[in-house]
Amino acid sequence: MKFNRILLSATLIVVALVVQVSVLARLQLPGAVPDLVLLTVVGLALVYGHVSGALIGFTAGLLADLAPPADHAAGRYALVLCVVGYLVGLARPENGRLTSASGPMAVVVAAAVGSTLLYAGVGALVGDTAARHVGLGFLLFTAAVYDLLLAPFTVPLIMALARRAENDPLADAGGGGGTDVASGWLSSGTGLRIGTQRGGLRVKAARNRASRAGRIKGVKRL
Repeated sequence: MKFNRILLSATLIVVALVVQVSVLARLQLPGAVPDLVLLTVVGLALVYGHVSGALIGFTAGLLADLAPPADHAAGRYALVLCVVGYLVGLARPENGRLTSASGPMAVVVAAAVGSTLLYAGVGALVGDTAARHVGLGFLLFTAAVYDLLLAPFTVPLIMALARRAENDPLADAGGGGGTDVASGWLSSGTGLRIGTQRGGLRVKAARNRASRAGRIKGVKRL
């Protein structure tokens, strides 16, 4: 992994974990807890791909396992986020562009549900039956809802920062970093792409100037 990628990933994971433990875990919401660490892994994996996504997920999960007040065996959440990061990385767009919010939203829901199921499954193997007392179905529903509500405010920003750190030309062409991501996420169902519109306006203005220049030269030749 590149140094910029490692530095940014480490910073985002630490910030997400601190917010997760100190703020989100204290909200006393029914069911699951909004998982900012999971959303950070999802955003980075969508930019970096499956290999880096798996490494980032494992590191983030291991830190979450060790951060107080952890009440489960170390390595349990590391395994979950490693698998999630790998699978999300496989869903990375080939051209790197997100033109619709439906794809990332589906990825977030799948990651929330899949991570909850996998975490409960690993817990059942090691004798942790906490999910049975709360109700697995209720946990799955609340995890998907909370993460889906939090995702539009976190995932596009994380992806924009990741692209800028990679010196991705898509980020530069998107008008200062993240325009393509934000417009693709927030303009769900409209088909509008801010970057495309701006590019079209620039091309149209250049053609108009060329046309006027051609008409002036024609007059001079006459």
